[in-house]
Amino acid sequence: MARVGRLAGALLAESEGNYFLVGDLKEPCDFPAAGFEPPERIPGRELPFARLRPLREIALPAPRILLDLEGEELALLLFRRLVVARNGSVSNRLWRLVTGPQEQAEVDARWLGRMPVEVWDIVREKVLSCS
Repeated sequence: MARVGRLAGALLAESEGNYFLVGDLKEPCDFPAAGFEPPERIPGRELPFARLRPLREIALPAPRILLDLEGEELALLLFRRLVVARNGSVSNRLWRLVTGPQEQAEVDARWLGRMPVEVWDIVREKVLSCS
């Protein structure tokens, strides 16, 4: 089961001992202090995700979501579902929709990977609309 949290406004996904940074950073990130080697490139509009190399054991911050996808398939799903295409940043509104209104350390979000794209697109459009 993969776990996903946030790192400097981007998504940090842990899958089978591998780490993926998904979406652009919203604030400066000291990667070594966070436990990672700095990536060669930061993800964004044109690069959905980057693999991160851990320097030590990593504790994903809460809230975290749990998904039953793994590896690059997980990273691509997160990019397609939670990142705003025009700027490459993670949508806080979509993240809050997935994590729910209660403050929980971990949220079962397996439904996110199972939801048909057409249904998610309707939800996504409604959540991201400015009305």
